[in-house]
Amino acid sequence: MNKTKKMILGLGTLALILGVSGAITSQASAYKGDPAVKGPNYSIERHTAMEKAFETNDYTAWKSLMNGQGRVSQVVNQDNFAKFAEAHKLAENGDLAGAKKVREELGLGLKNGSGQAMGNKLGRGMNRNNITNR
Repeated sequence: MNKTKKMILGLGTLALILGVSGAITSQASAYKGDPAVKGPNYSIERHTAMEKAFETNDYTAWKSLMNGQGRVSQVVNQDNFAKFAEAHKLAENGDLAGAKKVREELGLGLKNGSGQAMGNKLGRGMNRNNITNR
């Protein structure tokens, strides 16, 4: 194979990899902070219980429903749950910018345009490199 064909093949492969990882990233993080998008653990029963936890400011119920899943479970605690519930209420009322601001104050926002909280292995590897290169 000549150099031109190798370069085109290499660029095509890179584009494919970036496209697939971009699709995975958008699917993995689309629901975060947007109440209009159902997350991977959505069920009517869980949604109803979550809404009640937010309305009554019941951190213990919310924590139980989260079952330690996601970065949000590591960031949100008893002390800042009311602020997190505020972000949820803002988002539900259509103020996504306000909700995003509160989420960022809590440390849940996106960092440098990349999915800081991505739960897939690709995301963790990317974040590890980002942290060590600062």
